[in-house]
Amino acid sequence: MKKTSIFLVLLLLSSFSFANGTQQISKAYASKTSDVQVKGSGIVVKILADDNVGSRHQRFILKLANDLTVLIAHNIDLAPKIKSLNRGDTVYFYGEYEWNRKGGVIHWTHHDPVGRHTGGWLKHNGKKYQ
Repeated sequence: MKKTSIFLVLLLLSSFSFANGTQQISKAYASKTSDVQVKGSGIVVKILADDNVGSRHQRFILKLANDLTVLIAHNIDLAPKIKSLNRGDTVYFYGEYEWNRKGGVIHWTHHDPVGRHTGGWLKHNGKKYQ
């Protein structure tokens, strides 16, 4: 019984944390603020071609619970690519938000090999990509 209660509390706190991240992104978008460390989740609405210029990035667009869309730019030179990604999938993220007029970009969704920046991650189908 106690394990179930602890699990439910942790699940509730985790849900609050992701909802709070969506609020942070909303505020950052409204105030045109960048360099904001955020945690959240969204539904994949579009999968874009990888950006292979310079550091390679897997790119896709997530729709957040507040209906804002953000581009995820996940560095696949530093972290594994999500190979089984499909439209409609839920992706959790922890990274840095950069404002743009289309909703913004989440990047730094990987570890920092030199340790100068907060490491981020993506989570898809229970697997963490960092």
